[in-house]
Amino acid sequence: MTSERRSIYLTTPIYYVNDKPHIGHAYTSLAADVLARWHRLSGHDVHFLTGTDEHGQKVEKAAEAKGMDPQAFTDTVSEAFRELALRMNYSNDDFIRTTEERHKLACAALWKRLEERGEIYLGHYEGWYAVRDEAFYGPDEITERDGQKFAPTGAPVEWVREPSYFFRLSQWQEKLLAFYDANPDFIAPQTRRNEVISFVKGGLTDLSISRTSFKWGVKVPGDEAHVMYVWLDALTNYITALGYPSEYEALWRFWPADVHFVGKDILRFHAIYWPAFLMAAGLPTPRRVFAHGWWTNEGQKISKSVGNVIDPLALIDEFGLDPVRFFLLREVPFGQDGDFQRKALVGRLNGELADALGNLANRTLSLIQRNCEGVLPAPAAVAAEADIAFLAATGHADAPGSPAWLAAKVGALLNEQKFDAALTLVFASIREANGYITREQPWALKKTDLARMRDVLRHLHDALRVFATLLQPFMPQTMEKLLDQLAVPAGARQLAALATPLPEGAALPPPSPLFQKIQDVAA
Repeated sequence: MTSERRSIYLTTPIYYVNDKPHIGHAYTSLAADVLARWHRLSGHDVHFLTGTDEHGQKVEKAAEAKGMDPQAFTDTVSEAFRELALRMNYSNDDFIRTTEERHKLACAALWKRLEERGEIYLGHYEGWYAVRDEAFYGPDEITERDGQKFAPTGAPVEWVREPSYFFRLSQWQEKLLAFYDANPDFIAPQTRRNEVISFVKGGLTDLSISRTSFKWGVKVPGDEAHVMYVWLDALTNYITALGYPSEYEALWRFWPADVHFVGKDILRFHAIYWPAFLMAAGLPTPRRVFAHGWWTNEGQKISKSVGNVIDPLALIDEFGLDPVRFFLLREVPFGQDGDFQRKALVGRLNGELADALGNLANRTLSLIQRNCEGVLPAPAAVAAEADIAFLAATGHADAPGSPAWLAAKVGALLNEQKFDAALTLVFASIREANGYITREQPWALKKTDLARMRDVLRHLHDALRVFATLLQPFMPQTMEKLLDQLAVPAGARQLAALATPLPEGAALPPPSPLFQKIQDVAA
């Protein structure tokens, strides 16, 4: 079931602490969490990182608006992101803050390395800067509306002139294009890759990487009048967490990252600046940057001014954690924009979770309780003709000890970040199982063929074990409950364990509902 054990490194962006978490933050981290959990089930060594980006002019201004010291402000808001990670049941191995001393040391080390290699020089910056984006924009990217100039993101820009250190980004244009060509899977999905390549082909200019007009940031080594550009600071977090600048730390084995999960609005920084910084420093580049889309709310763009920001913690309170986790990755292909609709969440919860999976589990386990004395029947000696198609559709091994195809297919889809397709596949098998129990009617077989009844119930139990095992990364709490009800030992919940049938005779606890249906479907 598993390939050779290997190290897997997955990251979320480190979230900017100028406001409280919203559904976009929850969505990005959820994708990373599901993939991390899947790799652990596969027997891999996983390091999963998330955290907060706490420097820059935008944070300084937000703290000032609150009448707070920037450090006290970031301490408060960072805790909200820690709380989100706990409430969403993320399995992150580390939570990094850019105000930590380990991070300041890593930033200084990377700066010195770039400086020693001739990649940084001192000059003056003059151009358009968006405080909201913490980004500089070229004249050709600026639009004007009602006398105000704006970046392509819609953020207002201001003309800035100040001393600045520069990174020789222009010298990396052709090298980046060659890198993209040699690594076609580095940027995903394909539409985002095309956008990045088009941007780079349009020409790169040297990048201003320090500021003197504010103080809240990592000091430039040897010139403390300057603080580092927030994106050089922020991106460095991915190697800080692995022990950089010591490339001999135990965690350094995880570099390069397998996937950086980001929103599409910050793809440029991760797919252009970050590999250029790393190549210039002589460090390995990440294997993939995946940029997902944005959510709207009932067809409307999400906006604080409109008042339609979606609070993930409120969703959990109303619908339960695992239904929310399931819905966010089931509803929309990862990488595309999606529209959050309450009725769609209710429909998924009631239809797929409660009716399809929950009802199947409750019917099967209740029948085993009543008709098999609550004890797991023996595996069928020979599959009946009526069982063959069902066994194939529900991911059973083709031969003793062979990997279940369903697990292999789900893994392949998750490795391409096709979360919705993986769930679609599993729930197609769940529908097959519901069709099977309806056709075979094990409740009626008790009167006519006890041996056949036991075989049918054992096949259904085996199928539920497969479903519960594969769905653990998406709904860990609920699938733990289901695996408990199936009497699957804690040591037999990895993917590799699916190749070994459970022994007969295990006592199954009385079943209890996995999901609560929602009756009120008001928008």
